[in-house]
Amino acid sequence: MRLTPSVHPHPTASQHAPRRRCAGALSLALMTLVPATGWAAPTDADHGDTAWLLTSAALVIFMCLPGVAMFYGGLVRRKNVLSVLGQCFAVASIASLVWVFAGYHLAFGQPPYCNEWFCSIDFSASLVQRGALHGRVPEAAFLMFQMAFAVITPTLALGGFAERMRFPAVLMYTGLWSLFVYAPIAHWIWGEGWLAHQGALDFAGGLAVHVTSGTSALVAAYLIGRRDTRRATPTAHSLPLVAIGGGMLWVGWFGFNGGSALAADDSAAMAVLTTHVAACTGALVWMAAEWQRHHKPSVTGLLTGAVAGLVTITPAAGFVGAAAAGAIGALGSLVCFGALNMIRTHLRVDDALDVSPIHGVGGMIGALLTGVFASSAFGGSGLASGVLHQVGIQAMAIVIVVGWTAVVSAILLLLTDRLVGLRIDSLGEVAGLDIADFGESGYIDAE
Repeated sequence: MRLTPSVHPHPTASQHAPRRRCAGALSLALMTLVPATGWAAPTDADHGDTAWLLTSAALVIFMCLPGVAMFYGGLVRRKNVLSVLGQCFAVASIASLVWVFAGYHLAFGQPPYCNEWFCSIDFSASLVQRGALHGRVPEAAFLMFQMAFAVITPTLALGGFAERMRFPAVLMYTGLWSLFVYAPIAHWIWGEGWLAHQGALDFAGGLAVHVTSGTSALVAAYLIGRRDTRRATPTAHSLPLVAIGGGMLWVGWFGFNGGSALAADDSAAMAVLTTHVAACTGALVWMAAEWQRHHKPSVTGLLTGAVAGLVTITPAAGFVGAAAAGAIGALGSLVCFGALNMIRTHLRVDDALDVSPIHGVGGMIGALLTGVFASSAFGGSGLASGVLHQVGIQAMAIVIVVGWTAVVSAILLLLTDRLVGLRIDSLGEVAGLDIADFGESGYIDAE
């Protein structure tokens, strides 16, 4: 529709001038507050790589919420199911904010705010700007993907002290842990830190995620003490929840390992393939070992074996072929099966959901086997040095990561105990953390 001119007289140019001067002054003031890069478009970003990385980030978050939450929630007793779900969602929230505002810069900061060992925060540019790139993807996409790892790592560690740590202690400890344990180790391995310069291989987090979470879970379980009503074999209250959560972990792991290539390329495709192969062999080997020992397989064992295979392939996923992945998954599952039985029967440590034998031991075995099967002689991507030399580097990295995690985790746990108290009282433990911490019950007829 054509509009006719207004019959009212227009303002003169002299009447416009004051408004123009005010608008110009306001625009200048706003420009001084907003960095110029804030308005730029990432013209050099690769759309395919960006899409894959964002999809992978969503898959890893899906592993945590609701994957780990449901897997752990089904494994505990029914009077503690809501507490585990609440802890997972709360820890994910805290770890996300810690990562965005501090952890990312401590892990992936740039000189002069970083050296091989540690980073400090550049408060003059503490937030990622629109248009900033990390390689061929927007830096926001890279931050989001790395944040998913920072979220799932402390969430995995929750299983070590399930059913007995107070909710305020969980929040305080995991927030501090994200800053002082996870961020420095991520910098050493993935942020051009000293372990990377030594040649340590960790494709998707066998060291940075699984060894750290397993070690901290064992330390926490030891310091907080055994459950008052601990049974010889933990009883899962809901196997359907465990199975659904385990399936979510399996599927989400494709993004966990495949996304670590940071590109939609051959390395990502191989990582997805090797991830699935290792999960399958891990599940079947655990099932066979349990069948031979107890004369029957179990659904929990089948899923635990799959997770053991997934953990073990994680550091090697993009460096090895399918045949090597099958061997890694099988060996990892067998070693984790033995470690779980040893910890349950010989150690006086109540790792409630077996985080240390599955994630801790599995991550270590996977890191060592990476030094073997990444060799071109086994169809891997190749090593800059010989197999024995690389295995030595991997072993050194394991010792450093375990040592730092154990010492700093113990310090943070003791500090948390001093400030807010670690353990729920005996009445709260008997009633269950659902009631003691949240005043709610997961089931009408809960214990």
